[in-house]
Amino acid sequence: MKAAPLRSGDHIGIFSASSPISATIPIRYDRGTAFLESKGYRVIHGALRGQQDHYRSGSIAQRADEFNQLLYDPDIHVLMASIGGNNTNSILPYIDYAYLKKHPKIIIGYSDTTALLLAIYAKTGLTTFYGPAAASSFGELPPFVDWTFQNFQQILSKDLSLPYTYPLPPVWTDEYINWSQQDRSKEQYPNRWICVHPGCVQGRLIGGNLNTMEGFFGTEYMPPIQDGDILFLEDSLKDACTIERSFSLLKLAGVFDKVRGIILGKHEKFDDNGTGRAPYEILLEVLGSPQIPILADFDCCHTHPMLTLPIGCTVLLDADHTQLKLLEPPLEY
Repeated sequence: MKAAPLRSGDHIGIFSASSPISATIPIRYDRGTAFLESKGYRVIHGALRGQQDHYRSGSIAQRADEFNQLLYDPDIHVLMASIGGNNTNSILPYIDYAYLKKHPKIIIGYSDTTALLLAIYAKTGLTTFYGPAAASSFGELPPFVDWTFQNFQQILSKDLSLPYTYPLPPVWTDEYINWSQQDRSKEQYPNRWICVHPGCVQGRLIGGNLNTMEGFFGTEYMPPIQDGDILFLEDSLKDACTIERSFSLLKLAGVFDKVRGIILGKHEKFDDNGTGRAPYEILLEVLGSPQIPILADFDCCHTHPMLTLPIGCTVLLDADHTQLKLLEPPLEY
C-alpha cells in the first residue's frame, strides 16, 4: 500500500513522538518549519508544539493522540517527525492503524521514529519513509539543508523516474554545533561510500535505527525479516562496545542469515573506544565470513545531508560500484 505523491501546497503535520524539541530548542524547530513553508508547503503543528514533560513532549497518551489527530485531519497529506528521541516505542499500541490503512498518508522521520515507521509498515503494509525530520534535518543551514530537501522532494514527487540511482553527496558533516547558538554552516568533509564486501543484489528494503529497533524487536510491531531482504542500519553517538552488542543481537536472532545485502549508514560521532575500528569493521567481525554485499557510510542517517529511503520498496544494491538504485515506485502515481 502506498500514499499519493507530495505536491506543492500540501499540508505537512508535525508530530513529536518523543523528544520535546519545539520546547527545548524552539529556534531549531521554528527554522525547520519555516524552511518547509518557504518551499510552498503549509505546516500544521501538532498539539504538543511547545510542550514538555521533562524528557519527553507529553505522556504516552498525549503523544499517541497528537499523532492520531494529525492523521485524522483530511487536509494533512504528510506526517513528519519533529525529531527522534528515545520513547516512540511507548505509543505503538495506541496508533490508529486501521484508519491509516483506509487513508494512507506519507509518514516520514528517522532515528527513534524508526519505531513508528516499521510498526506502521508491519500493521498496514504502507510504505513509510526513513528520511528528514522537521527540526533536526530542515532546521540545518545551507548547503546541507538544500541537498537534504532536494532528495526528499525527488523521492516523494510524482515525477520520479525509475530506476532511480541515489546520488553521492559531494560532502558530508557530523560537526557538532550547539543548535541554540548555530549561526554558520557546518564544516564540510569529502564524501565516499565504501564497498565492504562486493556483490550486486536486489530485494525489499527494510531497517532503520538499530538502537531504536532493539526497543520493539521480536514484537508484533517489528516486520519479520524475510529471506532476500536488503537491511539498512544506522546509529548515532554510540561506541564500539555498544554496536558490537547490537550487531550480535541481529546475528543471534538469525537476521544476517536471511538478508541478501546490508547498507550501513554513517555513524555520527562514533566512539571507537580506542580500537581504531570503524563500525563496518566491527560488523565484519560479528558476521565472520560475509557472503553478501555490504555498502558502508551511506548518507541516510544522523549526519548531513540525508537521503530519503522508502521502507518496503524493492532496491538494487550494487556494492561493487557503490550504488543504490530504487526500482519500485514508492508512491501511488
